Amino acid sequence: EPMHRILLVEDDLHLGFLLSEYLESEGFSVKLCRNGRNGLDAFLRETFEVSILDVTLPHMNGFELARYMRAEKPEVPFLFLTARTLKMDVLKGYSVGAEDYITKPFDEDELRCRIDVILRRNAKNETENEMVNQFIIGSYRFDFLKQELLWDDQSWRLTEKESKVLRLLCLNENQLLRRDDAVEQIYGKRDYFLGRSFDVFISKLRKLLKHDSRVSIENVFGKGFILNMPEQVSENRREL
Repeated sequence: EPMHRILLVEDDLHLGFLLSEYLESEGFSVKLCRNGRNGLDAFLRETFEVSILDVTLPHMNGFELARYMRAEKPEVPFLFLTARTLKMDVLKGYSVGAEDYITKPFDEDELRCRIDVILRRNAKNETENEMVNQFIIGSYRFDFLKQELLWDDQSWRLTEKESKVLRLLCLNENQLLRRDDAVEQIYGKRDYFLGRSFDVFISKLRKLLKHDSRVSIENVFGKGFILNMPEQVSENRREL
């Protein structure tokens, strides 16, 4: 059975080595980074199934690192392992998307159990999400994993962000997709300029979907967008 890969971002060299050795003895493959910037570089270059982050890190703190990670690879779960015990820090940790928040000192066996729970939960979610990666949009077909939109004999390769926007619209078809919620899901935070970038993706998708007059992306002023599709098609939009 292949080893689960873990990204560990911990600036305490002694603790980092001890924890790496323990997790490797438990059958995990561990990549240890000692600051937030190196942790993000490793996260973007390599593939991990779970990340363990300290909060107080050089160059980029754990909360900032988590936001970047959520924006780039929201499917990869992470937890915080930190000496920061204030309630506001715990709440902030969960608000940026952490699966768990563990304070130091900690029990190694308990940490192992919590990692196992996260991995099992993520595996279950991946299985369920396999059912919602391909969509019928009127006379279009959209493959989220391939980032491809098909109509008649034409096809368009979407960017990663465009694909995420279209998938969110499809998952909320004929219902309001709140703009702020969508921006946070795609980028990991709410920000005015990121919202403007989101609007650019909407404009691009509108142009691509213009070939079917039954399909439209409606702007609900001040709230968000609705992907309007014919009901008889929407009932069978999920192919897998």
